[in-house]
Amino acid sequence: MKNRRKTIEMTTTGLLAAVLAVLGMFKLPGILPGCEFQLSAPFAVCIAACFGFKRYVRIGILASAINLLLGTHTIVNVTIAMIFRLIAGGILALFGVNPITLAVSGPLGTMAGRLALGIISGTNPLALMAAALPGMVFTAVGASAMYPVMKRLAVREGGALAQP
Repeated sequence: MKNRRKTIEMTTTGLLAAVLAVLGMFKLPGILPGCEFQLSAPFAVCIAACFGFKRYVRIGILASAINLLLGTHTIVNVTIAMIFRLIAGGILALFGVNPITLAVSGPLGTMAGRLALGIISGTNPLALMAAALPGMVFTAVGASAMYPVMKRLAVREGGALAQP
């Protein structure tokens, strides 16, 4: 029984990493240039909420490795993604999963990532954050809408693998 549970956990982790990597490759265009956003952000918040911080970070590292190997992301992309993951997942880990943390963790992770990007690129971080506002709203709404569905799937996966 323990081997079956481990197999389910490994398979689910790999599947979630692959989906997160694919979603991270695509950016939805915004109304203004530079205002695009990724579908991976609300999905990532839901992974952290449903499967816990440690497993979410493992999934994120696997997704980043996939994107690096495929050449769809650079070290800068991965750095920004990891900052997002640490902040968004950390908020959920520290303050628990509730409607407020689901809504604010993604946007705060995005803000931290844009701050880091501004420092790395020598660009005004406030301008980068302003451009990211539509995506932050999408992430807050998307994560809140996706969470109940993903939570049901996580519990169906085996119960014990989902965060209590």
